[in-house]
Amino acid sequence: MPRLPSSTPPPAGHLDQPAFLPMTRSEVEDLGWGQIDVLLVTGDAYVDHPACGPALLGRHLVDKGFRVGLVAQPDWRNPDSVTLLGRPRLFAGISAGALDSMVAHYTAFRKKRSEDAYSPGGRAGSRPNRATIVYANLVRQAFAGLPLVLGGIEASLRRAVHYDFWTDKIRRSILLDAKADLLIYGMAEKAIVATARRLAADPGASLEGIAGTVVVGNRADLPAEARVVAWPSLEQIQADPRQLMQATLAMEAQVHMADHWAVQQSAGRTLIFAPPAPPLSTPELDRLWALGYARRPHPCYADPIPAMEVLAASITTHRGCGGGCAFCSLAMHQGRRVRSRSLDSILAEAAGLGDRPGFAGSISDVGGPSAGMWSARCRNPDPCRRPSCLFPKICPFFRVDHQANLEMLRAVKQVPGIRHVRVASGLRFDLALQDPESLAALIAEFVGGQLKVAPEHVCDAVLKWMRKPGVRRFEEFVDFFKKASNQAGKAQFLVPYLLSAFPGTTDQDMVHLARWLSRRGWKPQQVQCFIPTPGTVATAMYHAGIDPEGRRIAVAKSDAARLRQHGILMAGKKEEGVFSR
Repeated sequence: MPRLPSSTPPPAGHLDQPAFLPMTRSEVEDLGWGQIDVLLVTGDAYVDHPACGPALLGRHLVDKGFRVGLVAQPDWRNPDSVTLLGRPRLFAGISAGALDSMVAHYTAFRKKRSEDAYSPGGRAGSRPNRATIVYANLVRQAFAGLPLVLGGIEASLRRAVHYDFWTDKIRRSILLDAKADLLIYGMAEKAIVATARRLAADPGASLEGIAGTVVVGNRADLPAEARVVAWPSLEQIQADPRQLMQATLAMEAQVHMADHWAVQQSAGRTLIFAPPAPPLSTPELDRLWALGYARRPHPCYADPIPAMEVLAASITTHRGCGGGCAFCSLAMHQGRRVRSRSLDSILAEAAGLGDRPGFAGSISDVGGPSAGMWSARCRNPDPCRRPSCLFPKICPFFRVDHQANLEMLRAVKQVPGIRHVRVASGLRFDLALQDPESLAALIAEFVGGQLKVAPEHVCDAVLKWMRKPGVRRFEEFVDFFKKASNQAGKAQFLVPYLLSAFPGTTDQDMVHLARWLSRRGWKPQQVQCFIPTPGTVATAMYHAGIDPEGRRIAVAKSDAARLRQHGILMAGKKEEGVFSR
């Protein structure tokens, strides 16, 4: 196929999508690119799938006319491991991967994990602790003076002063620790293209003011008309843990305020948080998902990537989640405002799956962060300050067309080559109960024996702190699910997620949960002990020992206390499985 000359930057939209983003110099030359514009460094193995950030952002940049190379899981002890494609013309984008690297490495009880689903063969140890910082130092050694841009979940959730569970300390922004030029928070498509265009026009340009980014700067340089909120500083939070709650709530609010800037002081330096980037529209999402992904790992890998088993036969229909659960990082990264792909885009992806060699005809999941929120809309014409669209009750402005979601699933099932369609994403049961008729049909037609739900607990006080619906609503759903499954003539089970040691939970609360399960003859086998991940309200509760209103709460902080709460439910069972009757 024809290639543009590599001596000058190609105009936007005039690059062909490669079979894979290049990972070696020879692949760059084969494409006729000469020099790459942007280098992406990631802690995951390279799987060319739209659910994988580096693949998606890399192809998005190519679609906008920028030549992108990828270094996956470099040897962090050797700077030469990031030089395989040569020096990029514009900048290096750095991500720890799909997970915070500390979460990827350690369990809730700080023990090393033995597997890594995003590495070849599932082998652990292919990325370092605090990978974003380590990779930034690696690239700086290899390419002196090259602008460094941080992104991904690790950078996004550590963008401000935060609590670090693994050291039990307050840490400053990862932007300062990595000594990078820019940090992109949230979904990065618009910000990364804006960064590339600005540096392409002027290699020495300032990167301040790009929506969805953080820089180290000067408050005096902000636009005169800017609405600026000052968050508690590093020193204030270190002196008073309660200030972490104030900072976290302010950050949670700023994520959804299109015109609000924020500043935070840290040891004499000023972090400037630009307003969030506007979410992608449906046409923009459709284009993003149609960029020619191979939907498989790069050919350089001899061993399978375990995460690919989940991705290979799944379809993402939307982004964002209206739940805003206190322990979930999703609202801080993808946001509460749901953005959906069009039905045509979803059906086109399903048709592509049906044509793939070796595809058995079964789509394992059609959904998103939560099942059933495809096509959800906020009808509120005014700016919203609610932290959740669903708590303490479902907002009347949050509209979900459950029948449309059902018809979308049915349409996918009718695509040639598709025999089975399942919903595996966690279903928000309180939302689904709004339309009993559609819910009954979903249970009958698209549950393959098991359905994931997330009650998390059954004590209403704990559920309130989690921003989850009360136990009576879950009990109503359990009865509905059983009845609908029986009417469909199907033996089906719920797979409820439960949390132990959530801030505010006492041992007696865990005993209450265990007895609630016992009365129903249920044996819990899938229980997660709460992990205080950076940036969430629940983590501020854990560190400060208060709820969002500032009231003191009980917190299981020591490993012994956390293990005790966990053990009340687990009683020696494995942490994986289902609830059985």
